[in-house]
Amino acid sequence: MLLVVTMGYLILLWTGVFPKDMLSSSTMSAFGALMVAPLIVHMGTLVPFKILKMQLRSVIIALSGIVMAVILVLIFIPLIFDYASAVAGVGPLTGGTIAFVLTVEKLQELDLAGLVTIPALVIGIQGLIGMPLAAYFLRRHANQVKATTCSKAALEVAADEESQSVENQKSQTWLPKKYQTNMLLLLQIFIGGSIAVFLGDVTGISYSLWALIIGITGTVIGFYNNRMLELSNSFGIAMVGLIVFTLGAMNEITPSMFVGYIPVVSVTMVIGVIGIIIGGIVAAKLMKWNLNKGIPVALTALFGFPGDYLLCEEVSRSVAENDQQQKAIFDEILTPMLVGGFTTVTTGSIVVVSILIQTL
Repeated sequence: MLLVVTMGYLILLWTGVFPKDMLSSSTMSAFGALMVAPLIVHMGTLVPFKILKMQLRSVIIALSGIVMAVILVLIFIPLIFDYASAVAGVGPLTGGTIAFVLTVEKLQELDLAGLVTIPALVIGIQGLIGMPLAAYFLRRHANQVKATTCSKAALEVAADEESQSVENQKSQTWLPKKYQTNMLLLLQIFIGGSIAVFLGDVTGISYSLWALIIGITGTVIGFYNNRMLELSNSFGIAMVGLIVFTLGAMNEITPSMFVGYIPVVSVTMVIGVIGIIIGGIVAAKLMKWNLNKGIPVALTALFGFPGDYLLCEEVSRSVAENDQQQKAIFDEILTPMLVGGFTTVTTGSIVVVSILIQTL
């Protein structure tokens, strides 16, 4: 989706269909800028701590993958290109839209608008590379599960959480259920975002880290529900605003600049994916996990949710010969993959980007 949006915008901009000042004169751009901190707080409310505690090995494997990718990219890309290009690419490589937005925001601040092409291309093609690779290893693991037929639905909590209705998700937080209206839920999120921005200004630590911490902590102590923006029916419009905001950073990109950064993106993707796989292999061996199960968990950094869920559905459906086998395979691979996505895209990538962009 991001690839289509960014490429479509650039083509319409280059051909003169869109004027350069279209987004700057739009209130959606200002709205998107306003929603960055609240969206990161929302990401913190997505972290399922009950499942994370049950899936500690998945967390370690996922983190190992992104750490190894960051190390390799930061070692090799500056030798071939430059350090700024390495930082511009590695953040989105280990995460999703929020990591992309944080990177673009910093590049704009430093007048490095030309480098925006790198994270835009990385975020656009990472899923096209990550999902087929993860599917290959998952299918191998699924065939092993089918052969042994000894898998169990070890983590029904994940399935239960996915199937909960919006009403059931309105848990007993500090705010009584009858007051959990869309407006008050939004107010809670904006309070967290405002505190994060204030702490960022006071401490010098990126507001994005504070927003993530506030979201996670607020959920644990009961100030926030799970999936706050979704409960307030605001997630969709917030993401639209965010995408419009990031597109504005591409106004200065020319066709020659775009083509010129393709080698940087290609090398970054190759080195990054190799790093993720190596990190996943090392951690899986240490955790005494099957490599065909561990490597896809590490690769969730390239696509996250809902790609991880859809991949598990597709693999279990295509490999199984009957409903019983399909359920056994699905239950075996779903929760580790979901936890991997939460660990990398939802939390790990935000931490990585928040730290690295401060070094530019």
